[in-house]
Amino acid sequence: MAIRWVAGFVLVVFTGLILTSPPVRGQLTPDYYESCPYLESTVKSIVESAVDNETRLAASLLRLHFHDCFVDGCDGSVLLDDTDTFTGEKNALPNANSIRGFQVIDDIKSALEEIEGCQGVVSCADILTIAARDAVVKAGGPTWTVELGRYDSLTASKENAEAFLPSPFSDVPTLNTKFADVGLNETDLVTLSGGHTFGKAQCGGFSFRLYNFSGTGAPDPTINSTYLSILQESCPDGGDASVLNDLDQGTPNAFDNSYFSNLVINKGLLRSDQVLESTDGSSTQDLVSAFANDQSTFFSQFVISMLKMSAISPKNESQGEIRTNCHFVNSAPSPTSLLVATA
Repeated sequence: MAIRWVAGFVLVVFTGLILTSPPVRGQLTPDYYESCPYLESTVKSIVESAVDNETRLAASLLRLHFHDCFVDGCDGSVLLDDTDTFTGEKNALPNANSIRGFQVIDDIKSALEEIEGCQGVVSCADILTIAARDAVVKAGGPTWTVELGRYDSLTASKENAEAFLPSPFSDVPTLNTKFADVGLNETDLVTLSGGHTFGKAQCGGFSFRLYNFSGTGAPDPTINSTYLSILQESCPDGGDASVLNDLDQGTPNAFDNSYFSNLVINKGLLRSDQVLESTDGSSTQDLVSAFANDQSTFFSQFVISMLKMSAISPKNESQGEIRTNCHFVNSAPSPTSLLVATA
């Protein structure tokens, strides 16, 4: 594998595949917060402490960033609580009782507001972006230089969250469409799906595969038979849909390439995972194989795809603000308490 810049594009070559992606553009820059030199060390310290206390939070923070960026861009809209003027993203179907990690972002914001040069300066959207990177690193994944300068949105939309977020029930064409809608390609789809190499999913997200797949009255034939028995024990037919299962039963808390190795042997938990390998004739199969065979290849492309995703439609000063409280726009009444996720 080789990675190099060619005519302003990142070129990644491996296993006979050539993948390109444009560099990050716009107002984002690594040194945006020169007045707040302790920004990244503060975020890193709080993220590491949170993950030490609850390992699952590493995956939760990555997912929170993903769900933010896919809905009207990376603007912290996913952090907003509902108000009298809008219903936000937290209670949208893909998010309700599912996304979590809000308290970590709150802790980071509170800490920064106590540091000279950082008060009223750092956006919640940028905090979320850095926290996602640090969560991946804490779990053993790659690191990268985060581009900064996003402003926070002034509103949020439950409807947009339900329209744009990819579903765990989707097939490859639908997933490609969802990613293309935000400027990401099939390589980004497969790569970012690799974020499911850690974390958990509720039975409700995949139990249809275990008993009555597509109305057949039988399990999804692409599920490994041994794995099927394990999942049926965890998620009995008609049982509690909120029971949690590891997305990767082999190394559930590590950011590695075992997600792709699992897909090769039909041990993908969600349908949207397994279809990347099981859809005959799809070019996603080649990517799954490449990433399963070489973790460094996956890590290198993950950095590229994360930079692309993190640069989706960032707000500028005329479109947003720097929130004082990540849960509310600055013009909203001060809350008496913050919402803490319990899912």
